[in-house]
Amino acid sequence: MFIIELTYKVPATEIDAAMAAHVAFLEKYYHSGHFLASGRKEPRDGGLIFARATSKAEIEKIISEDPFNINGLANYRIIEFKATKKIKAFDDFAGDEI
Repeated sequence: MFIIELTYKVPATEIDAAMAAHVAFLEKYYHSGHFLASGRKEPRDGGLIFARATSKAEIEKIISEDPFNINGLANYRIIEFKATKKIKAFDDFAGDEI
């Protein structure tokens, strides 16, 4: 599992103007089974995406398609996460690596 942290580099008005394209990007990867959850950070200086993939390189390829990335609106931090202690429902949520 990966946590993708976005940090905005531009004012919220520029983020809002690009939000529809970003949401379309998110939907593509929700439908493919890569994205599990996403949302804004508070305070609103970026966002988080919880994702499944076979490798960090696959996550980097996915990020390269994000309009926020293409247009230079956000920086990205990729955190690989291996759950070593978890509740049973976590497996239903996170599943096997894709």
